[in-house]
This record gives sequence, C-alpha cells and structure tokens, in this order.
Amino acid sequence: MKKWILLTILFTILTTMTEAQEKIKQTAGRDQLGAFAPEFARLNDDVLFGEVWNRTHELSLRDRSLVTVVALMSQGLTDSSFKYHLESARKNGITRAEIAEILTHAAFYAGWPKAWAAFRLAKEVWQDEPVASTNSGAAADDKAAARAAFEREMIFPVGQPNDAYARYFIGQSYIAPVSTEQVKIFNVTFEPGCRNNWHVHHATKGGGQMLVCVAGRGWYQEWGKPARALRAGDVVNIPAEVKHWHGATAESWFAHLAVYIDGENPCKEWLEAGDDAHYNALQE
Repeated sequence: MKKWILLTILFTILTTMTEAQEKIKQTAGRDQLGAFAPEFARLNDDVLFGEVWNRTHELSLRDRSLVTVVALMSQGLTDSSFKYHLESARKNGITRAEIAEILTHAAFYAGWPKAWAAFRLAKEVWQDEPVASTNSGAAADDKAAARAAFEREMIFPVGQPNDAYARYFIGQSYIAPVSTEQVKIFNVTFEPGCRNNWHVHHATKGGGQMLVCVAGRGWYQEWGKPARALRAGDVVNIPAEVKHWHGATAESWFAHLAVYIDGENPCKEWLEAGDDAHYNALQE
C-alpha cells in the first residue's frame, strides 16, 4: 500500500510539473498592440491564450492546434499567424503525415486554393521530418494512425525522432523534453519492438536514473536478472553502475519519463545491443 501511495504522489508531482511547463503564455498582443489597443492586447494574451488555450482538460493542446489550423485555413488566413499555429501544431504532436491528411480533408470543405496555400507553409514547417520508411502508403498510414492513437493515451507528446542516440537503439524511438532545468526529465517513446542497448549510468557519488512509465507496455532488465514487464504507473529506480536496458514489447508502443538523478561526475556508457533471440522469447 505504501508503495502505491508513493507512486501516486510521484506521478502527481511529475504531472503537475509538466502541466505547468506546457502552460501557454503569449505576449504578442502587448508587444505589437499594447500601446495602440491595450484591451485587445489583454484579451489576446490573457483570455485567448492564457485561458482558452490552457483548458487542456477539455481539449488537449494537440486537438486545439488541429481545430485552429483548420479554422484559419477555411478563412484563407495563411499568413505569419497561420505559420505560427502550424509550428505549434507540430510542437503539440501533429506529424507530417497527419497534417497532410488534415489539410487534404479540409480542402473539400474549405476550398482547394486555400489548401494549396496552407500546404506551402506546412511544407516549410515539417520539411526536416523524414517521410516514414515503409513498404507501402497503407503501411505509412497505419503507422501514423498507431502513433496518434498512442499519443492520445498520455499527457505528454511523442516528440521528435531520437536521432542523436539512434545508433544505440534497435528500432525507432522519439524524445520530448519535459524539464531541462533543476531536474532533467525527458519523455522517451518506443515504437513496438524498439529497445536500447545495454548501458550504464556512471557517477563517483549518487547519480543513476529513474523511469516513470506513462503509457503502453515495455520491458526493463538488469544484467544477470530476469526482465521485468512494465505498464503505465510503474516506476523503475536504477542506481549508478547498474548495467541495464529498457524498451517496448514486441507488440506495443511504450513511453516512460526518464528522470536523471544528480550525482558527481556523471556520464553514460553505451554497450552492446541486446540479443534478438532473448528479446523475442520474452513473455509478459
């Protein structure tokens, strides 16, 4: 019972931190129109963005971005403000494949020329996101749909492809920063079958890592010990100098918060990839 109380408190704290960091703040109204139209500036910054956009219990930021992009496109307002909302949509988790489908669908209702104008800006915003490497368009659509469905399960965005550490992963992973000050926290998402190599968090004192599982199903294993099945709500404490790996099950997407524990002279050592036969034989 004490364990579950502690886990609940920890998850509540982390959720509160994330919600506070994701709170939309806007100053464009006061910056551009504060002297000329102070009341309009206040309504823009404090009500539209300060209140409406932050009602994330009713609609997620991702959903609000989707509605806003379609509403602006339908009016033909494809100016700098439209590009800002496209950039926000990407930040809030809408993928390249999804925005293409959204604008294509809206084109039949809002107008073909408006869609052309919207696509010109969307291509700029998503230009560095790679096209999914699949054997067919149907497979790409299925993957995008699976990612979107998974993202709706959790309060954190999937984020961007984890390219910087791709060589240490089998399969595709994604990363989204939650906190980069005081305590470093990242949401790490694994596609089905994705897992990282064996690795060790070194420190001369303290250090290590904590994983807070937020969605899907995954695995964690320490060297010389059996693998542990993970689900949303589970917490894994990893002391410094412990060789381990973690990732998704073969059939499920998986996401956890990676919380880095302060220590003296910390560093991470990446080691060999896990054995495929061992991983494929794991059973929950």
